[in-house]
This record gives sequence, structure tokens and C-alpha cells, in this order.
Amino acid sequence: MTQARDAAAGPELQRDRLSWMLYLTLGTYGYFLYAFGATVPLVRAELGLSRSLAGLHGTSLAMGSIVAGVFGTRLIARYGRDRAMAASSALLILGTLAYCTGHHIAFTLLGALLCGTGGSVLLNIANAVLMDRHVEAGPAAVSEANALGGGAGIVSPLIVGAAVTVGLGWRVGVLVTIVLVVVIRIIFHSSRLPKPTVDAPRDPADGRHNALPATFWITWGVFVCVIAVEFCLSLWVSDELQTRDGMAAGPAAAGLAAVLVGLTLSRAAGGRLGLRYDVDWLMKRSMIVLLVGFAGFWLATSPWVALPALLVCGLGLGMLGPLCIGRAVGAAGGRSDLALARCSLGGGLAIGAGPFLIGAIADQSSVHLAFLLVPTLLVAALAGLAISRPAGSDSAGGRERVRG
Repeated sequence: MTQARDAAAGPELQRDRLSWMLYLTLGTYGYFLYAFGATVPLVRAELGLSRSLAGLHGTSLAMGSIVAGVFGTRLIARYGRDRAMAASSALLILGTLAYCTGHHIAFTLLGALLCGTGGSVLLNIANAVLMDRHVEAGPAAVSEANALGGGAGIVSPLIVGAAVTVGLGWRVGVLVTIVLVVVIRIIFHSSRLPKPTVDAPRDPADGRHNALPATFWITWGVFVCVIAVEFCLSLWVSDELQTRDGMAAGPAAAGLAAVLVGLTLSRAAGGRLGLRYDVDWLMKRSMIVLLVGFAGFWLATSPWVALPALLVCGLGLGMLGPLCIGRAVGAAGGRSDLALARCSLGGGLAIGAGPFLIGAIADQSSVHLAFLLVPTLLVAALAGLAISRPAGSDSAGGRERVRG
């Protein structure tokens, strides 16, 4: 049975000015996220924090994502997507300033919280509009947009690492986020976002109106596992490269770029692959590649082995988040803003719990042993994918698009 879709019958992905604005918005938040991940160990060293306390920066970022998930849909329903995007851009700027200018953990945690809130609303709006605008090609558009985020993320740890190496400090790299936000707002100031294809529930207390099907919630669980893995890697890879593989602080911070190169290549290819192959087929194989890459990274004792293994991790990881989003929105019956808000809640839980657990376990043993949380999460994700496969979808990954 064929695994590829009929190319002639497959959906086409058309990129207009609005699509590029959303791509660049996701790219900007991707730049911040991976700059942030590269700087957490540096903040820990600068402020003299334990790994558990340093892990609270990921928790604060996650709390912002949870706030976005709880209030984001209401904000959009009341003020519209355009005003919500402007407000969340302002929050991202304020959060970046707080994170970079504060020299106490209270300021850095506050900055992470504000950035997580503003950035998550931006992320949710951009993904929802891309799914609404491109319909069947939505997962491919989301994958491409996130590829740009990964590409921007390649640059950010390199800039952070270079700034540390030459004595400018890590803040220089993170502050670039503000420049990017302002430039995008100026260039696309006249662009307007379309209204949701399905209105948000008029009565939030009406549980029946708000109900999402079981397939959505199992996909949500898979998404939580995938995002937890991504942020466990982004926040703690540089620590592992220093303690086990013998790299200095600056090069270790830049070493995260190995994951991001693979992630970007994967998401760039995902735009095409998502038009040709079944979502579940792609996700299963991506998880297997990620497991193989992680095994190489975990067993490595030299940068020459660890960095290529991290590249493989990125290749496996890249498409999982966007494909989970596409699968979840497809299961939500057109309620893209609601589905993305719930995913934001899940992402917040993942970002908060995953890196914090690694930090807490590492304080009692080592980062190396704590990283075994990653394959545990991936096995759980594979199980969730297996039990929630929609009826009628080709088990070999054929032409049937997953619609939830």
C-alpha cells in the first residue's frame, strides 16, 4: 500500500503577505526561546543559583503559556486578533527588558513570565490563522513557519555564545528579540488578521459547547510530551555538554545550535512532507529518529560525538510540534483558537514540569541521569499516538489526511 499522497490531488500551499508576517512572528519568538534556553545556565552561574532554582525560569516561561491558554481565547474574542497580537508583542518586549536588565532572580523570573505570556499568545494566534487560512495545507504551513522559528533559533545561541566569548555578555543576544518585534510591527502595520472561522463559545460556562473530542485530548497529551522533550533539551543541553563532554561555557551555549540545525532542516522538509504523507506516519518515524539521536547524545563523552547526535535529535524533533498542532486543530472541529488555547495550557505544563524535573533530579544525582526523562516521555508519546489514531486513516501512512 502506498505511503505517499497523490501529488496532483494534494493541497497546495500559497504564501501571501499575511502568511509571511505570521512566519516572521513565529521566527521572532523562536529566536527568543532558544536564546533564553542558552542563557539559563549562564544566569545560574551569574546569580549563583542551584539547578532547581535555575529550572524555575522554565517554569515561569511555562506559567506565561498557561496564562495565555486560560485568558488568550477571551482576549481574542473580546478585542480581536489584531489587538491581541499588538498587546502580546508589547508583553514580549517588556519581558525581554525585565529578563535582561534585572540582576536578581525576581526580575529574571518576571521577565520569563511576561515573555511566556506574550510569546504564547503570538504563537497561538499565528498558528490558528495559518490553519484557518490554508485549511488542508495548514499543517504544512505551520511546519514551514516553525522551520523559520528553528532557523532563527540556530542564530540565537550562536550570538549568545559569541557575545559571552568576546566579553559582551549574554544579554546582547537576547535583546535582539526587541529589535525583531519592532521591525515586524513597522513593516506589517497595515496587515489585518482574519476573524476565526468558528466563533469562540459565547458562554464559557457551557461545558457542552466547549467540549473537545477524545482524539483531541489524547493528541494534547502527545503534544505535552513532545514540548517537554524540546524544552528539556533546549534548557539543559549546554549543561550536559559542559559537565560530561568537557566544553567551555561559551561553546556549550552555542552547542544548542546543533539541535536547531536539525530542527530547522526537519521543519523545512516538513512543509513538503506534510502535503504528501499521513500525519501519524510522519510523527511515528520522527519519534524513532529522535530516540536514536538522543541515545547517541546520552552515551557520548566527547563533543565530536555529542554534537552530531544532537543534530539527529533536531531532525527527529523538528516536525513533531507542528504536526501535533495540526492534528489537534483537525480534531477540534474548526475551533482553532480554542484548540490552540488548550495546547498553550499543555505547552505551559510541559515547559514548566519537564526542565524543572531535570533540574531537581540533577541536584540529587546528575544532569546525565536526569536526562533519562526524555526517552520516558517519548515512549509515552508513541503510546498516545498509537491509541488515538483516527478510524479510516491508512495504517501504512497512505493518502487519507487526518481530520480528527
